[in-house]
Amino acid sequence: MERTCARAVQLGLPAVAFTEHVDYSRWTVDEVVLEGSPLRRELTGPDGVLVPPELDQEGYLASVQRCRELFPSLRIISGVELGEPHWNSVPVAKLLGTGHYERVLGSLHALPVDGRLVEANALYRQRPAVEVLRLYLAEIAELITRTDAFEVLAHLDYAIRGWPAEAGPFDLYAFEGEFRHALRTLAATDRTLEVNTRIPLASEIVRWWRDEGGKVVTFGSDAHVPDDVGTGLSAAVDMVEAHGFRPGRHPYDRWTLPG
Repeated sequence: MERTCARAVQLGLPAVAFTEHVDYSRWTVDEVVLEGSPLRRELTGPDGVLVPPELDQEGYLASVQRCRELFPSLRIISGVELGEPHWNSVPVAKLLGTGHYERVLGSLHALPVDGRLVEANALYRQRPAVEVLRLYLAEIAELITRTDAFEVLAHLDYAIRGWPAEAGPFDLYAFEGEFRHALRTLAATDRTLEVNTRIPLASEIVRWWRDEGGKVVTFGSDAHVPDDVGTGLSAAVDMVEAHGFRPGRHPYDRWTLPG
């Protein structure tokens, strides 16, 4: 976290948000996924189910405070990214009840299939690609309607990352209806759409967000390592400005549509 802050200062960024992952869901993962991630292999039992570790809240908050003392010119925002909070309401409420988190993201990484949870991008090896993405976007709408625990929807396009080459080139417009439904559901709750900058969110999705009544966006570089901080931020800013969104009073505030 200290190296992340140092990188942010080096880049001239006014703020950085640490939205630490908090996952309570237990996913089934496959060998292909495990081969590329020693950490996931360590967390996965012989039954193929990954058990996420608990958030070290005390250590996390101590690290945030240490960074604030070391980098007084940098606005350091505490936060969490809640995975599947609509399935884990009790532990989520307990965590957020502490009042320690300024920015709360909601995200979806797994899907319910045949009585178990399967990581979305691993499901492509079990189901047709079109079916997987439609299941994912339908569950996004469920995530939004079944919980108000989060304020910012993270990486709406997460399931696109695993689109298999054998399914042919990905056609965003083939899923326009499903994306618009998810965006319309989010807009109806007056929440915020995250624009991921490291894995750029398609400009068309931001346009559909505005079309469907969305009024607020925020940026996230999804940087799991210090060198990725701020990746793609300038291009993302230009893109959302082209769709009419403007910064708030401070550069790190949410961006809104004027009026």
